[in-house]
Amino acid sequence: MKLRKGDSVIVIYGKDKGKQGIIQKAFPRLNKVVVDGVNLRKKHVKPSQANPEGSIVEVYAPIDASHVMLVDPKTKKVTRIGFKVVDGKKVRVAKASGTILG
Repeated sequence: MKLRKGDSVIVIYGKDKGKQGIIQKAFPRLNKVVVDGVNLRKKHVKPSQANPEGSIVEVYAPIDASHVMLVDPKTKKVTRIGFKVVDGKKVRVAKASGTILG
């Protein structure tokens, strides 16, 4: 998986198509990412001593990594990710503009 925590992405598929956010958490083995502001779910919390009434809270659910695309920091458009060797280190590169991704 070429996406990492902190990358700015746009959703290209599903009910949240067109929304933009930053990756909060990445699950490379599952090929899923959690994006801020995308794929919110409601979770019912049972009453407990700390929360006697119980409640309904909103939780971010993971979305498949193939449903998001990286936003190029230079052009602000979606781009694919490639790799290049710079000074003996392998770095991620935005295909559209050639910008090195941090």
